[in-house]
Amino acid sequence: MPTNRPFVLTVAGLDPSGGAGILADCKTFEQHQVLGLAVVTANTIQTENKFIQMQWIDLDFVLESITALFKNYPIAVVKIGIVPSLLFLDAVVSTIKKVAPTTKIVWDPVLKSSSKYNFLTLEDRSELNSILTKIDLITPNYDEILQLFPSFISDKLWLKNELPTTILLKGGHNCAALGTDYLFVKNNIIELPPNDAEHQPKHGSGCVLSSAIAANLALGKNMKDACIDAKLYIENYLSSTSSLIGYHYV
Repeated sequence: MPTNRPFVLTVAGLDPSGGAGILADCKTFEQHQVLGLAVVTANTIQTENKFIQMQWIDLDFVLESITALFKNYPIAVVKIGIVPSLLFLDAVVSTIKKVAPTTKIVWDPVLKSSSKYNFLTLEDRSELNSILTKIDLITPNYDEILQLFPSFISDKLWLKNELPTTILLKGGHNCAALGTDYLFVKNNIIELPPNDAEHQPKHGSGCVLSSAIAANLALGKNMKDACIDAKLYIENYLSSTSSLIGYHYV
């Protein structure tokens, strides 16, 4: 192998602005000293503030790409981004688990773009739960958690031990505690408060956070520490510029 760095794979969309998707993921991987690989699920035409058009990549092509990479590299963690359907997501997750059962999977459930373009519609929730049991972490915001689990907050699902996977609930859309994330793991809730720095909204911030977590897991950190360190990274990213595209640095 040409490097001692752990390998991390992103399976996500291509954003030509570089603020989100596989370009943002690979920028994040490089800053974390892991070697990033990428498989594209969709080509898009967009800028940091406008989503214009997209074309989904054929599922068989994606699965063959994933399989080829796993045959050549010991991939420690996979980060999954936008997918068009639960069938597509299940096929990707099942392929990963078939060729590398111990590889960790982080899914950033991007259901729509910041400009309100819909990516994934959730229709069969029993199928969703079945898929999530094979995923190590999902990173929804408050809007997404209510689409994934409509009764998540009202019924306190996390207290009933009914969650199918570990969840990092991002606080960017939580007006009651803006910027505070909550990690729900094994019936335990870990609060991750923000720092005091002034932050500016960023295009693709969810992509950057989830890929930072994936990189930290690949470096051998446990889930709690991986999320804590990734939060520090994304806060630096959010405060790096006043524009919608930030700078990557550690």
